[in-house]
Amino acid sequence: MFIQTESTPNPATLKFLPGQQVLAAGTADFPSQDTASKSPLATRMFAVDGVTGVFLGNDFVTVTKADDKEWDHLKPALLGAVMEHFQSGAPVLEGEESTSGHAAHDGEDGEIVDQIKELLDTRVRPAVAQDGGDITFHGFERGVVYLHMQGACAGCPSSTLTLKMGIENLLRHYIPEVVEVRPVGV
Repeated sequence: MFIQTESTPNPATLKFLPGQQVLAAGTADFPSQDTASKSPLATRMFAVDGVTGVFLGNDFVTVTKADDKEWDHLKPALLGAVMEHFQSGAPVLEGEESTSGHAAHDGEDGEIVDQIKELLDTRVRPAVAQDGGDITFHGFERGVVYLHMQGACAGCPSSTLTLKMGIENLLRHYIPEVVEVRPVGV
């Protein structure tokens, strides 16, 4: 098994490409070791000292490290963990399936929210997945779109620029009701 790695715009994250499907659909975000119990793969990654987050996509695993750790020390152990997991035949997720990640929205703005989610799914999410992350819909209120940043996008130095100059401009162009885009925490 040959596993490639790619840097991301976030220096604290590294993208691992095992050369095979990781998740059949959706994504799974594990922002801490406590949240990883449903994923044997994420649990294995967190066993490496210095790992602070694991994000799973269709064909990649993004790992976030502690600031005081160096990739030169972590990378070999993480490559071994990915290889061991896929050779073990264990599932990536146990029990529940991954999801689209978008929050449900019940309200009078349903049509606008559907348009926002469609643009995120077709234009934004494929691009940020290339960088090892994901951006999902969290809410819409009084013209403000709230988005949740995951994987390499969470804590990325360029995430504010991506939100304001990229996503906000895109949504405002196609949906006049959108006036601003803001990030939210988990």
